[in-house]
Amino acid sequence: MTFTRRDVVRALTVSAAVGGLAPLVKAGHQTQRAAGAAPGLDQPAEKRPDDSAAVPAVFRRRIPKTGELIPAIGMGTWSTFDVDPDGDLAGLAEVMRTFLNAGGSVIDSSPMYRRSEEVVGRVLALVGRTDLFYATKVWTDKGRDAGIEQMSTSMRHMGAKVMDLMQVHNLVDYKTHLPTLREWKAAGKIRYLGITEMRDFETVERLMREEKVDFIQIPYSIDDRRVEDRVLPAAAETGTAVLVMRPFGAGKLFDKVKDRAVPTWAAEFDCASWAQFFLKFLLAHPAVTCPIPATRNPKHMADNMRGGSGRLPDEAMRKKMVAELGA
Repeated sequence: MTFTRRDVVRALTVSAAVGGLAPLVKAGHQTQRAAGAAPGLDQPAEKRPDDSAAVPAVFRRRIPKTGELIPAIGMGTWSTFDVDPDGDLAGLAEVMRTFLNAGGSVIDSSPMYRRSEEVVGRVLALVGRTDLFYATKVWTDKGRDAGIEQMSTSMRHMGAKVMDLMQVHNLVDYKTHLPTLREWKAAGKIRYLGITEMRDFETVERLMREEKVDFIQIPYSIDDRRVEDRVLPAAAETGTAVLVMRPFGAGKLFDKVKDRAVPTWAAEFDCASWAQFFLKFLLAHPAVTCPIPATRNPKHMADNMRGGSGRLPDEAMRKKMVAELGA
């Protein structure tokens, strides 16, 4: 489904009382494959609600170019999974189980994240699951062959027989790597291709229109809304899926609210924590497909996943949320 700029505005005014936006569908534990399916940082433990209740399965959103459904909350791995692959991975395995049991499947990594890809593969082996939506990146300026070698290594490390999403990391040498990604997609080695970028949004917008990439990954949070002006409307117009890195503003958002309770009116959109507050703000934008917060704490993971269930704020409520943060 493709949104025009007018559609984006119209969709944002849909009442949260009817359960959020149309692209959201209840999730099971696996990614639904249609005819064929960094990152924010953690927050202080004292800001997390009790996680004794079962975590409801997250909603799913459609990848615009295919209609495939993926869970609306994913997992980033920058920093959190950069640990000794031969060390004690029991804690990360519990994080992964919590993620998967809540219906998660989108896990994003990169060779830039040092040991993270290998640790992802080791942790998945520990929990005995391979039914994920694997996403990683190519990140080299050493040419085509170096990119191919790097991508092959990434797939081996993560344990992906087919990489669901391969992205050009921070647009590094994208003119070299995008043709390779198209070849790999045609050959069935990857299923989707994309780009990631933190600053050069003009190029991101141009590549969505000219290269017709399947995904973009960009920073977006309640206090960093630069992409709302042009990037997200362009994604809606071009039918490009959007992964959101840094949904918690690299942890800075929690510094802003560390001595404050979540406003009582947040219950109107089924929000019980600041993490859910920040994630639901993002998911209420119809162009957003999947934020990818990162954590190495199972309780925090459970809290994050609750951000992808229940009602979502409408546009009037989103403005109230911004005002609450003074953002």
